[in-house]
Amino acid sequence: HANFWGVIVVGLGCEANQINAWLAHSSLREGETLRVFNIQDTGGTRKTVEKGIALVKDMLPLANQVRREPCGAEHITIGLQCGGSDGYSGISANPASLAAYPNVDGVVALTHGTGCGMDTEGTGMQILERTLAGYATHANFAAVIVVGLGCEANQINAWLAHSSLREGETLQVFNIQDTGGTRKTVEKGIALVKGMLPLANRVQREPCSAAHITIGLQCGGSDGYSGISANPALGAAVDLLVAHGGTAILSETPEIYGAEHLLTRRAVRREIGEKLVERIHWWEHYTRVNEGEMNNNPSPGNKAGGLTTILEKSLGAVAKGGTSNLQAVYEYAQPVDTHGFVYMDTPGYDPVSATGQVAGGANIICFTTGRGSAYGCAPSPSLKIATNTALWQRQEEDMDINCGEIIDGRASVQEMGERIFRLVLATASGEQSKSEAHGYGQNEFVPWQVGAVM
Repeated sequence: HANFWGVIVVGLGCEANQINAWLAHSSLREGETLRVFNIQDTGGTRKTVEKGIALVKDMLPLANQVRREPCGAEHITIGLQCGGSDGYSGISANPASLAAYPNVDGVVALTHGTGCGMDTEGTGMQILERTLAGYATHANFAAVIVVGLGCEANQINAWLAHSSLREGETLQVFNIQDTGGTRKTVEKGIALVKGMLPLANRVQREPCSAAHITIGLQCGGSDGYSGISANPALGAAVDLLVAHGGTAILSETPEIYGAEHLLTRRAVRREIGEKLVERIHWWEHYTRVNEGEMNNNPSPGNKAGGLTTILEKSLGAVAKGGTSNLQAVYEYAQPVDTHGFVYMDTPGYDPVSATGQVAGGANIICFTTGRGSAYGCAPSPSLKIATNTALWQRQEEDMDINCGEIIDGRASVQEMGERIFRLVLATASGEQSKSEAHGYGQNEFVPWQVGAVM
């Protein structure tokens, strides 16, 4: 773009949209005004930030040589737009401003890019309303402020009514248009947050059973080790949690495709297994009408890590669910009201999938990865579990536990499962995950957008 002098493009490294392929398809090449690199190749969050800052510093002197010059109106292109968007959020807070509230872990801002240009009665709106309601009532939030534009399809009052919610001291809502613009909206939001902090600070940590823990199970950047180290170890941890009365949510329907029979045979009732099969059929239709296919899921990073087919990937993904009976099947972002091992239908894309799990009540995310990940989650801490020691050594700043010890012959699957379970308990008791220490997770609120954008 003409208004950018220089651009740095940062990828994860295992995604479908590979940087080198994008450069080739776009007829672009690296140079002094375009630099690209991957997090996985760089060695984690801190090194990625350091490299990005260094590249920006290198670009600034060259960019500063550009001078404004008179030019004709033929150089101007105007984009004409009407309408509005819908962005629900909290308000960020500097940690220093929370010093007087020791029982408050933080204030987070969550925004999303949908809520308008969609059918007000369609499936997409129903999913969005469920997702927002799940976050608004989440156990890890003491209080929530919902901010809308005012003219969007997803009207706040309609959302409150459909979700059986009402305003009160822990749920406040307002619109930008009614408030009088950006500055007044920010001021009102800050005032509301300040009014909520003393109330939130009254909450005290108390001992409770593991039955109050609900884990969202995720895998991303999977490799050939996932199905024999981290995923079965996480499955062992799930069995321990279920035995203690807790709940675990397996998801990512396109990534259990071909292995669903391993789940249906564990269903406690026939209709539960049939509901899972119905969701598989829905996905087959959904991908077909969007000119995709269910058996083409492995990403370039998966393939580079040793996974060749969706069947190999799915067999490993199902291993995260352990061996307990399947108690229920839920649609995206539905409240999970059953204890034990359950399934929620979500896409395979991790931020979208985890958003649905958190909306359903997951208060911790356990995320296995073989290629590497920098995923974080708010309000539910994300524990990242490495499948191999090479990844652990390369990206230890982002990984919370190393299941490569199984491959190295230094620990069994059951031993690692016990360690994961104890790490879950410690995290639920207030110990920070690596992503929390980095301070990220607010950008991973990504509700599933289903249907036409109009």
